[in-house]
Amino acid sequence: MLSVDDTALFVNDTGGPGHPVVYLNGAYADQSHWRRVITDLGSDYRHITYDERARGKSKRSADYSFEASLRDLDAVLKARDVQRPVLAGWSYGGILGWHWADRNPDRVQGLVTVDAFPVGLTGEAGQERIRKLFRRWRLLFPIAARLGLAARMSADQHADVNIELNEIAAASGPVIERLTCPVRFVLATGDSLGSKDGEMEEGRGVLDPLLASNPNLKVSAKVASNHSKILRNDSPAVAKAIRELTAARGHAVG
Repeated sequence: MLSVDDTALFVNDTGGPGHPVVYLNGAYADQSHWRRVITDLGSDYRHITYDERARGKSKRSADYSFEASLRDLDAVLKARDVQRPVLAGWSYGGILGWHWADRNPDRVQGLVTVDAFPVGLTGEAGQERIRKLFRRWRLLFPIAARLGLAARMSADQHADVNIELNEIAAASGPVIERLTCPVRFVLATGDSLGSKDGEMEEGRGVLDPLLASNPNLKVSAKVASNHSKILRNDSPAVAKAIRELTAARGHAVG
């Protein structure tokens, strides 16, 4: 366990001489979702995973903000003495990776972003939709948390995290456009839990002008899975993107 602020994070580090990859989870997910990717990549890489606050085996906190998540990533890298890792982030973790890399351009080797894009529900209508959704799901959270799919938070706390995330995601276009490290996107297809009427696919399209303007950005794969199932059903595409990125930078290719 790694002590940070008022909490403690559950961290796993395979160690070894391989190129370090740090895995950043979805908003309410635990580190278990990366198992297939890690197995695929094997011992040619050093794999560092951790649970965010109140997720998985990590402790609760009084602060579940995006800034706290950035501090947690800093703390994990410092504690494990990780230099210039690849950051592989799914959903929330992908957005976290953009912002951390933007603030620390000399400390990151590259990013693999798994189905995250700069779109979000904002304004009063968006916030109300998010709050209604999480209140409707509130009885499922204790069960979902045991499956690594929810945090040990109240419905309102889940909603607060999601509202902030949507606002940050919607404003992230300029961050992505100025990233100086290589970024590989693995994108899902179709809608997902909580979205409807092609919203997710429309959101992915917002990446097109950014891909055209920043040569560091590339789509490694567009897969059949939806947002929720991409790490389970299309983990080989994510592992391939990590191999592509590290091979291009002259490191272990696995």
